[in-house]
This record gives sequence, structure tokens and C-alpha cells, in this order.
Amino acid sequence: MAGNKRIAVFGGVAVAAVVLDQVSKAWARTALAGGPAPLVPGVMDLALVMNTGAAFSIGSGSTWVFVILAAAICAACAVWVVHEKAMPAPLAAALGAVAGGGVGNLIDRVIAGQVTDFFATAFIDFPVFNVADIFVTCGVILSLILAWRFDAARDGEGQTREDN
Repeated sequence: MAGNKRIAVFGGVAVAAVVLDQVSKAWARTALAGGPAPLVPGVMDLALVMNTGAAFSIGSGSTWVFVILAAAICAACAVWVVHEKAMPAPLAAALGAVAGGGVGNLIDRVIAGQVTDFFATAFIDFPVFNVADIFVTCGVILSLILAWRFDAARDGEGQTREDN
């Protein structure tokens, strides 16, 4: 894929993720300040939780460790997209989701020292999460699948008939 298109896909998804994340968190801090509200009864509630850790509140209070880690991962995604000339658009989009979600939570950590979470599962005991977490999780899963397919396709192109 052409470099400008690949970078535009990455950047567009990343920016969309950051905007959706930050708008939803601003809404949650206002709308849910009075207490939780059901979203889908028995399945998903909206409950405001301020998290100083990572998933499952691991590393609570280690804000700057997560800031450095998130910045490094986002930078690695961007560098990969810029330097991998043959990267397909879906992989660039998935990496944009990872980077955008990472930046969304990074903004919270730098500005407030904690991340705003608000999606709470009602049917299972699971950590409360946010839009950035959804982008990161889906982006990582898709990136792994697409990178595997991309590498397999690239390896297949390098084989000759005698290799098959």
C-alpha cells in the first residue's frame, strides 16, 4: 500500500479512537457522577470508576510506568506503519486502534493521574473498562491475526515452485 494511504489509515483510526474515548469519558464523568445506571439490564451497567492501575487495577499507583509503556507501544506502532511499505490497510487500521486507545488512556494518566472507566459488566465479575480499552484490546487481537496473515503471505511470495 502507498505510504501516504497507509499512514492516513493509521492516523485516522488513531484520531477517531482518541476522540471517541475522550468524549465518552467526559460524558461519563458528568453523567455518572450521581451513581451507576443500567445500560443493558443484567448485562452491562455504566458505573464511574477512576483507575490508577492497568487492567484489573494491576500496578495501582504506577502511573508513570504506564505512561512510559503506553508511549513506547504507540511509538512502536507508528514506526512499524511508517517503515513497513507493504503493510495492508487493515493491519495499519488495527495498529491505529492500538495506538489511539493507548493515547486515550495516556491523556487521562498525564492530566489526571488516573483513567476514567465506566463500562461495568453485570453478568460476570470483570474489571470496569472504557472505550480506549476496547480499541486497544480489539486492535491487539486484530493486529496479531493480520500480522500473522501478512507474514504468511509475504513468506509465500518468496517461495519458488521447487520450495512447494
